[in-house]
Amino acid sequence: MLQVNQVSKIYEGKIAYQALSNIQFTIEDGEFVGIMGPSGSGKTTLLNMIATIDEPTTGEILIHDRNINQLNKNELAKFRRRELGFVFQDFNLLHTLTVEENIVLPLTLDGAKVSEMKSKAAIIAEQLGISAIMNKRTYEISGGQAQRAAIARAMIHAPHLLLADEPTGNLDSKSARDVMELLEKINQEQQTTMMLVTHDPLAASYCQRVIFIRDGKFYSEIHRGEHRQTFFQKIIDTLSLLGGHANDISSIRV
Repeated sequence: MLQVNQVSKIYEGKIAYQALSNIQFTIEDGEFVGIMGPSGSGKTTLLNMIATIDEPTTGEILIHDRNINQLNKNELAKFRRRELGFVFQDFNLLHTLTVEENIVLPLTLDGAKVSEMKSKAAIIAEQLGISAIMNKRTYEISGGQAQRAAIARAMIHAPHLLLADEPTGNLDSKSARDVMELLEKINQEQQTTMMLVTHDPLAASYCQRVIFIRDGKFYSEIHRGEHRQTFFQKIIDTLSLLGGHANDISSIRV
């Protein structure tokens, strides 16, 4: 589904900065993969390139065997709307719209009929447990509800790949756990391929495997197996080996 082939990123300037160096990995259809590493390791750069916000300096990124950096402007806009879903740390909901209007925004951009949008929104709201807040504005709901609404918006057009950037970063421990259980459920039931970038070991423990990068290079990879608690501890151990500053790892919530 996703192939990252020998990808490097160099930012030009008075002093050139290499953010990524020869990163290579694949994510299969239906996988839920986490990306972790200290601040400055290149996680966000990698995510931005897969999200088509940025381009590699060398190497290529393939999604369903299509080189996304060879798409023209119109193809890229359509590709983002139909193939990718995005979940952000700060929710990125529009405060002037209701929850329902936020959720159907991707369908609006694609010119869907109002009846179709309402029907799809009702179904996904029921699945995510937010039917009761559909007519509320974003300032009237909690952070956990806002992130569920953001997930609903990301999933409304059934994307092939869901990209989540620190989705638990602004949530309390219970809301964070609820959101990760929700993403895990969507992954298992709908077989949506997911890539999660996070500092949070608890969030990462819901993934099937975690890829660690350090100083822009691949560092290691671990697989979950049967027990999430054991996987959580493996993540903690690997992060401690990676080093970095204390604030690179969010507070641990077992």
